[in-house]
Amino acid sequence: MPAATNGHDIVVVGASAGGIEALKELVSELPGDLPAAVFVVLHLPAGGTSVLPDILSRAGPLPAEHVHDGVEITRGHIFVAPPDCHVQITDGTAQAIAGPKENGHRPAIDPLFRSAAHAFGPRAVGVILSGTLDDGTLGLRAIKAHGGVVLVQAPKSALHRGMPESAIANALPDRIGTPKELAEWIVELASDDVENGDLEGAATAMNHEQEVAKQTDEQVHGHGATGLTCPECGGAIWRDEVANVVSFRCRVGHKYTAETFALEQGRTVEAAVWASLRLIEERVMLTRQLAERFKDQPRTSKNFTEKADDLERHAVALRGIVDGVASAAVIPLTATRQ
Repeated sequence: MPAATNGHDIVVVGASAGGIEALKELVSELPGDLPAAVFVVLHLPAGGTSVLPDILSRAGPLPAEHVHDGVEITRGHIFVAPPDCHVQITDGTAQAIAGPKENGHRPAIDPLFRSAAHAFGPRAVGVILSGTLDDGTLGLRAIKAHGGVVLVQAPKSALHRGMPESAIANALPDRIGTPKELAEWIVELASDDVENGDLEGAATAMNHEQEVAKQTDEQVHGHGATGLTCPECGGAIWRDEVANVVSFRCRVGHKYTAETFALEQGRTVEAAVWASLRLIEERVMLTRQLAERFKDQPRTSKNFTEKADDLERHAVALRGIVDGVASAAVIPLTATRQ
């Protein structure tokens, strides 16, 4: 990375639903000689393509590009997470990696924010823009604990308020404002002297991250055991809590905040009840085909027909309650922060 300055020289930005407009407004206000590198994670579907670098390059004077392995962190540039890859940064380079999904996403915001906190400490600025649920909240807490600065889009200016509201409730932001105001503060921070920050808090956060990363068998079967399973891989899930913020993690590394875990588990429940109905209806179809095949054997054919009729009655009854089960599986997440 170019010679060090006294300012905050890494800015990490997370956005989801409604985030493109907020990102365009933010980068349009950043100068071409910004003495900081900007990293952006926008939730993207796996297997898709991203034209976000082109969009952001046109929106303002800073050039934007996708992160590729070993790319040098350069001030005055925007680096965008590519589809289906997390981004991790060190003091001088960044990597796109295919790690476990976090909060149901890859790329996810938290891995980028955590790596920025560890690599840049008080020289990092974390920004959360429009989005649903709460990805980025724990990452912002890591930045804060390492002495960095936390900025959050004002919920009233966001198309989707979930991520900003979660960050405000749990990450103690230094400033809250519109994307334009956030850009002005980023420019100020890039030029201001950096204070030492809360070194004790940074050490505590680092020790906690290292402890969580170990994930020993003792932890799985002891502290934090939940008896729940990971919605992504079906592995055991255990619970972690830091400063009253709850998260869930499985052995292979899928990680969820409480809200996202509730949502993903609800989706698993819904998929399971629909799969049950499908299997019963397929069984009805099979037994009727067998009844037709053995029509020259009246008793056997009758048995298959009766079984098919019985299963069909169960399928009709199940279809009547599937919608209710599926609706109950999706927890109204807006109530969890009230």
